[in-house]
Amino acid sequence: MIGAGSWGTALAMVLARNGRAVNLWARRPDLAQQINEQSENVDYLPGIQMPRGLVATADLAEALSGVEAVLMVTPSSTLRTLCQAMRPHMPASIPVALACKGVERRTGYLLSEVVGEELPGHPVGAVSGPTFARETALDHPTAATVAFPFSYADRLNPETSPAVRMAISLSGGGFRAYVSDDLVGVEVGGAVKNVIAIACGMMSGAGFAENTRAALITRGTDEMKQLAQTLGGSRETVTGLSGAGDLTLTCSSTTSRNMSLGYQLGQGIDRPSCFEGRPVVVEGEVNAVSVTDLAHRIGVPMPICETVNAVLHKGADLQEAFTALWARPIEAEPNALDLSLPHPAPDLPLQFGEI
Repeated sequence: MIGAGSWGTALAMVLARNGRAVNLWARRPDLAQQINEQSENVDYLPGIQMPRGLVATADLAEALSGVEAVLMVTPSSTLRTLCQAMRPHMPASIPVALACKGVERRTGYLLSEVVGEELPGHPVGAVSGPTFARETALDHPTAATVAFPFSYADRLNPETSPAVRMAISLSGGGFRAYVSDDLVGVEVGGAVKNVIAIACGMMSGAGFAENTRAALITRGTDEMKQLAQTLGGSRETVTGLSGAGDLTLTCSSTTSRNMSLGYQLGQGIDRPSCFEGRPVVVEGEVNAVSVTDLAHRIGVPMPICETVNAVLHKGADLQEAFTALWARPIEAEPNALDLSLPHPAPDLPLQFGEI
């Protein structure tokens, strides 16, 4: 397990509870030492004792020695650099599953493409779903999707495929894994849902309630579907755990850092003061740029993501940006009906501050 934050630690605990020997790599030597001495990740999952079979280390060579599979939970912005550091120590041909989400900003690559470029010869997949780390670590009933491309041989003998082997390793107790061969669809769902969650947080923080959140979740799902389909994934995948499931969870609670950031901004708190001034990494903040840049390159309209990006990174006023979002031309649903009509009242503002 590469990454000893809350989610990496929670997944490591799932695997250890299921009888797997787990090496948990932490970037900080002091964190690795504390985990080994106390059997607890005090920094990220305080109060939860770890099962046996889990050893932490800050040495990549030690973490990767003799392993049969790698799961990566690292910020999307550092993934490429970390893969380069891992390359000399990787056992040949072992599968790599990404439990992090996003789109690389410079290239517009999905994270699996980044890993494939830096770690050639390794099957690359993803683990994604509606999974808050603390609940997973406490063994609450939780479900997620494991996605890898399936070769012809994998289809003949699915039980030997990387996706099925990873799903079996993760499944046990409260954790239930499903299998998918649509890696693109699973990755798009994971990347886009964080941006939509910031939008939900912004509007909730501004005082709007369930109608608004339901509209953003539903139309956000459509943005995910369009991007996934254009990139070669399946729209159906986006309605599953890694898409609509993860989106619903992330947009429903300020336990999500993405929802929490949006909520604070919606309340009028300036970005440097959010999270009480702590330097919290929020993937949707980074991916608001990379997702919209990718959408521009391939011609996919993503107005909710565009709105979030404008507020976060282009100095747009939150009230004006969301008023403009709601005043866009009238469209059809589903998109198969080709329709676009001018909005009848584009200049009528949303009633911020009067709820």
